[in-house]
Amino acid sequence: MSDSPKDPAGQALDTRLAHAGKAPAYFGGSPVNTPLVRASTVLFDSVAAMRETRARRGEERAFSYGARGTPTSFALEDAVSELEGAHRTRLFPTGLAAIGMVLLSYLKPGDHVLMSDSVYEPARKLVHSFLDPYGIRCSFFAADGSGIEELFEPNTKLVYAECPGSLVYEMCDLPRLAELAHARGALVAADNTWGSGVQYRPLALGADISLMAATKYLSGHSDVMMGTVATTREAWQPLNERCDAFGMTVSPDDAWLVLRGMRTLSARLQVHERHAMEVAHWLQARPEVAAVFCPALPQHPGHELWKRDCRGTNGLVSFELQPGIENAAVERFVDALSLFGRGSSWGGYESLVAWADMRAARSVTDWSARGAVIRLHVGLEAPSDLLRDLECGFAALGAG
Repeated sequence: MSDSPKDPAGQALDTRLAHAGKAPAYFGGSPVNTPLVRASTVLFDSVAAMRETRARRGEERAFSYGARGTPTSFALEDAVSELEGAHRTRLFPTGLAAIGMVLLSYLKPGDHVLMSDSVYEPARKLVHSFLDPYGIRCSFFAADGSGIEELFEPNTKLVYAECPGSLVYEMCDLPRLAELAHARGALVAADNTWGSGVQYRPLALGADISLMAATKYLSGHSDVMMGTVATTREAWQPLNERCDAFGMTVSPDDAWLVLRGMRTLSARLQVHERHAMEVAHWLQARPEVAAVFCPALPQHPGHELWKRDCRGTNGLVSFELQPGIENAAVERFVDALSLFGRGSSWGGYESLVAWADMRAARSVTDWSARGAVIRLHVGLEAPSDLLRDLECGFAALGAG
């Protein structure tokens, strides 16, 4: 498990997170937090100044019109770039919008994309609703990357992976995927929402593009929707041009909230990790549980890759119930929980539970003969209280 990444000056990532995207000085002093700047129209002192600013905005960031960002969103872009070790970053209204723009920016009709079997399920819907009708073919590869060499085609332009994978956190060897893709002229994009730039850094492992749903840990409070895409210098231009062409922008209010949330990102993840590991070990001892999914567990199939490539884990723990447990019993388990809220998403301070449909979420791996999978997001509540809540769930599961 790697230590906190350092920058050339020797500062740890935790330190840089606290200071990235800071506000400029005003009248000899500066606020601790970046001010909130809302704008649509931006005024200039002269026609020449307006013309000069607009001429620059194709190559660099310029405060010229609200749809192209304000100093608040620029500060968040800088902070995410620092977090990801990226050249530049663009912001999107949702994580799914970020995924869609990556596909739109780096693929064209006639191209082929390789997509991990472990991707966020709505990304699969993009394949059918967007890629297929526009003549862009997609092949799914095993979540651990096995057998991917045979799937490359002469027109493969992008390898899209999510590591660790959605729902059951499969690990893939991202440096190896990058080596295979780059040797064939393809780019690599990685969904980094699980790692959030703290626990996992795809660009440092060879990826060209890193995406995150800032809705989750970056925001950290379950009250903002946002996506981010950070790239290397070489991969930047196609994304930047598409974003400008489509008017991709975010609310400066939301950007301010995410930037504030990022200041405590590393500290929150440490607590989430500690609580989640306590829950994971407890679940391993339950007779109703067939498997516990968390890459930090030695029993997890990708544990060695996790130790090599990740700094730590987060609050996500999933578990498979024993095959044969009926759906009605699973529903009783979920409904009996009071501290684990029933809802979509994760990454806030609160604990959540979701019943995952693995048959819909995977196409390469066959889940038809396996038990129901429950995903937990373990929040900042006291683990002892969360374990008592889970006890109530298991009692309800066996009460039928």
